[in-house]
Amino acid sequence: MKTFFLKGVFDTLPLIIAAIPFAILYGALALLNGMSFLSALGMSIFVFAGASQFVAVTLVAASAPILIIIATVFVMNLRHMLYSISFMPKVKTLPKWQRLPMAFWMTDESFAATTQYAVKESPTDKEFHYHFWGSAIAMYINWVVFTYVGMTLGTYIPDMTSWGLDIAMVLAFIAIVVPSLKHKAHLLCALVAVVSAVVTFDWPHKTGLLFSSIVAIIVGVLVERLAGDTEEKVDGEPI
Repeated sequence: MKTFFLKGVFDTLPLIIAAIPFAILYGALALLNGMSFLSALGMSIFVFAGASQFVAVTLVAASAPILIIIATVFVMNLRHMLYSISFMPKVKTLPKWQRLPMAFWMTDESFAATTQYAVKESPTDKEFHYHFWGSAIAMYINWVVFTYVGMTLGTYIPDMTSWGLDIAMVLAFIAIVVPSLKHKAHLLCALVAVVSAVVTFDWPHKTGLLFSSIVAIIVGVLVERLAGDTEEKVDGEPI
């Protein structure tokens, strides 16, 4: 199973590389906004939430109550519930002691890489698990290490946060998502997500992201089912 673990690492490598400037930027921004070295690093180790950490750091700088910070990060990460539902058929036989760390290490990057792997290669459940472990652990180590690098560099280069390093992650996701849009349902799902995300951009605490995800998924599922029903009716007609 070592092969599938390593495949998970290599399949996620483009996104891991793209996450490096994102992690560096977070580390620098955390110190700039008044967080201590240990607190900022601790967020990457124990929260591991990417974009949510940026929002949390901003709220900390604004002296927001701790309950507001926790609630905001929670809402932003609700999309991971959608990811988990998608993975459920593959992991439902695993014991809780394995599913819990898998849930903690679930990220947009690992979800995207492992889902694409599952679609292309139809792996067994065990192969799927090892692929995800490879992807998730590599992403986690990368995020923690480069958070540390960002905090270290941030003490010497105070204007790092104005470099726009976060664009690397956006470009990486475009590169991995666009080639997988092969069916009408996928295209409509993506189109609805984009339009809804723009419309709900100013919603508080990034709730628009969750709303857009749910609406896009519903549209994609309905279109796919409608297309399937139409094919069944055509196939069922007498020649």
